[in-house]
Amino acid sequence: MHELNWANIIFGLIGGLGLFLYGMKLMSEGLQKTAGSSLKLIIEKFTSNRFIGVAVGTLVTVIIQSSSATTVMVVSFVNAGLMNLFQALSVVLGANIGTTITAQLIAFKITKFALPAIGIGVALALFSKNPKKKYYGEIILGFGLLFFGLTTMKHAFIPLKEAEEFAQLFVYFSRNPIAAAAAGALLTVIVQSSSATLGITIAMASTGLLDFPAAAALVLGENIGTTITANLAALGGSRTAKQAAFGHFLFNFFGVCYMLIFLNVLIHFVELYTPGNVDFVAADGTKPYIARHIANLHTTFNILNMIIFLPFLHILAKLCEKIIKSDTGQKAKLLKLDTNMVKTPSIAVGQAKREVVHMSQITIDMLDLVKASLITNTSKIKEIKSLESKLDKMNHELSAFLTLLTQQNISENTSHLIDDLSHVIHNLEKIGDQSENIARFKEKMLKKDIKFSGDAEKEIENMIVTVVQFTNHVIKFYNEMPEDGQLNTDDEDVIDAMRKKFKKNHMKRLSQGSCDINTGLIFVDIINNMEKIGDHVYNIAQVMEYSKVNRLKNI
Repeated sequence: MHELNWANIIFGLIGGLGLFLYGMKLMSEGLQKTAGSSLKLIIEKFTSNRFIGVAVGTLVTVIIQSSSATTVMVVSFVNAGLMNLFQALSVVLGANIGTTITAQLIAFKITKFALPAIGIGVALALFSKNPKKKYYGEIILGFGLLFFGLTTMKHAFIPLKEAEEFAQLFVYFSRNPIAAAAAGALLTVIVQSSSATLGITIAMASTGLLDFPAAAALVLGENIGTTITANLAALGGSRTAKQAAFGHFLFNFFGVCYMLIFLNVLIHFVELYTPGNVDFVAADGTKPYIARHIANLHTTFNILNMIIFLPFLHILAKLCEKIIKSDTGQKAKLLKLDTNMVKTPSIAVGQAKREVVHMSQITIDMLDLVKASLITNTSKIKEIKSLESKLDKMNHELSAFLTLLTQQNISENTSHLIDDLSHVIHNLEKIGDQSENIARFKEKMLKKDIKFSGDAEKEIENMIVTVVQFTNHVIKFYNEMPEDGQLNTDDEDVIDAMRKKFKKNHMKRLSQGSCDINTGLIFVDIINNMEKIGDHVYNIAQVMEYSKVNRLKNI
């Protein structure tokens, strides 16, 4: 027996796995960039019942080529209150089926196209000026790297057939499916990708290291290991998010447990409908048919698991609720955002937009309080300060989330959307600051018993009414984005004209002695702050106009 070159084996395995994982990442990100805008709509709108939920989970996972990404998305949606536990569990069942497409792709004899795919992918990704072609380049490049990595791993495993200790280990796995399943689960937890461990399993089986029963048990275990990603994502989430992640674990754990009992039946069933003798060995020592058998077993298991568990979703949901009862030790957060959501940027942007809508409503509430304070001559400083504090925290959390999102591999369109959101957040926070300033001036007037003249009060009232009207119109337009609506920014000019006119009127009153210096200073400060609010509202309107221009450019 030849002495094994362990350096070549280890380097080949590590390098091949690295290429495989990076190829999966590139392909997933490229697919998300090309189809990401529809993912949010699919998940949010089409999970009304368990059957549609399964279909959605399958479709989304096929699109993004990652069940882990789909389940993390689902956990994030549950955490944000956009999906209930029952809906989430149905989508997770579908994600388990969708992820089997990767194994089916691997099983095709297309490794010879890996290098051409890498060349074409690099050419498109690096040299194309069209963003969509760049994304297609990433998909093709990822596809090529995935299969090149798989080939590299296969070559690394070939010498291990000569090692007696490895042969005995895999014979042990063949005779002890529970141990093999545990090994598969552990390997998936370590690698954090069931597709990668499935690729390793297929590579070992194709080189003759594993027989079909041992590979089947490993694949079943990998289905348990893949659930760790969603459970880690749910650690900082709400109770329902944890329940959804735990439900994913229960699906796969119970499914693997009963399937191990009937493993021989499952193997025989797969052999019946899969062409080729699974034990056939080609002249080069490889098993050409075992990859397809493994892929079909993976798909069959997850489809059977879905059929068995789908009628009992309510029972499983109640079990999850009984086991995971509280959110003990969770730090309260203002926003329903999850950093795990950045793995799917198109959906993460949509969630951030929802929170910006929430932030804009707080801004409107603050302005309504300012208006009430000025017109009714009462203090609203306490309520306004409370809302301003909340607005500042939201600004901080949202900005941090968007900064994290910009560090991902995002599309040009997503980058524009993040810039738009950042500008809107900044201007909303500034509107809050100006509102608080006005409230403080009013509080000062009430404490010192300072009163405006009748004319000054009317001017203040007219200006705040216009400011609130303008703000309501622009923010409503931003939040709803009607296709046929017309954004009117004329009030910004009206507010500017009011400030100039009212300042002149104030100087006249001052020269006539109907207004003193202290009262006049507060009057000027209030109308200046209202004019600044108008400016920030106009900035938000400009963001919409800029966004519209960019959309037209990309058509």
